[in-house]
Amino acid sequence: MTILVLLLPLSLLFVAAIGGFLAWAVLTGQYDDTDGIADRLPDDD
Repeated sequence: MTILVLLLPLSLLFVAAIGGFLAWAVLTGQYDDTDGIADRLPDDD
């Protein structure tokens, strides 16, 4: 049970960091142009 004292804060910190990175990516427009790179790839047809 004493391992929970270490693992619980670490897991909460990890979840907060992932949430922060996701919020940063959305707010800075990282997901605005999802089709742009697909349109710039060459077609081999």
